Amino acid sequence: MTDSSSTNPVLTFEGKRYDLNSLPDELKELVRGMQVADAQLRMHEDTLKVLAVGRQSLAMQLNEKIQSVQALPEESQQG
Repeated sequence: MTDSSSTNPVLTFEGKRYDLNSLPDELKELVRGMQVADAQLRMHEDTLKVLAVGRQSLAMQLNEKIQSVQALPEESQQG
């Protein structure tokens, strides 16, 4: 990995490389917005994973504890 203090940051976008420092301020702001959006997406993806694990744990607990409860009889099919 190169030392960022001795090299300019590079933006790679659509297969092309750009000197980030030489971009107009408007484009730098768009790049920052994309970085924030990427970070938010990663955070929410991690949150979804945590929720899925928690839900799975709850389902396992429910399955274990509901075994002691009498289920309702199956409804008969009437034509």
